[in-house]
Amino acid sequence: MPTDTPPTPSAKRERRKEARPGELLDAALDLFVEKGFAATRVEEVAARAGVSKGTLFLYFPSKDELFKAVVRESISGRLVEWNSDFEAFQGNSCDMLGYCMNSWWDRVGATKASGLTKLMMSEAANFPDIAAFYQQEVVQPGHSLIRRILQRGIDRGEFRPMDLDCAVYSVVAPMVFMILSQHSMGVCMPNHLTLDPRKYIASQLGILLDGMRPAQAPARHPRQDGAARAV
Repeated sequence: MPTDTPPTPSAKRERRKEARPGELLDAALDLFVEKGFAATRVEEVAARAGVSKGTLFLYFPSKDELFKAVVRESISGRLVEWNSDFEAFQGNSCDMLGYCMNSWWDRVGATKASGLTKLMMSEAANFPDIAAFYQQEVVQPGHSLIRRILQRGIDRGEFRPMDLDCAVYSVVAPMVFMILSQHSMGVCMPNHLTLDPRKYIASQLGILLDGMRPAQAPARHPRQDGAARAV
């Protein structure tokens, strides 16, 4: 005979309470990406999560704090993983840069969270405090990690010396374009084209690496060799 007893109402309420922050963050992410920051109301977030507005404010005292929690949960929290990956990576810096770009796509670009980048580009000027937070939590740490990868390549002789302040954007810009292409109804591309993320990353990586590798000494023509000239 089974001995398990059904959960008590208090146990159900406890599980529900523990689930609420995650459900609220999921609902907020959906709405922020769908409607933008300004147009999203906390009442809508609460309703989509199936709780009252008062319950939402128990966890997040304002819409600003809710947005910050969404960013930390879905984007900036990933930077801990990426920095750990950097420390553990054993391959060359070309492979490391490719891993970084593809990993970003898997963990952020291919998810709903990528819509937050478009949101910030559209609304940052109207919400300077939110923009400053995003710079501190996402942009600066992300750029710092890319700089570390590029500097590693320079130090190991795998990349030529370069202006890292500019080179960082050579890596970031293609990824931002990919976000815009999927969150702007294809306005960045002709209607008959579909952007394959993997092919696009491989193409951009090839262009980047051909420009970053040290210049090779020109091959000598056989007639420049002493023995050849002696004939």
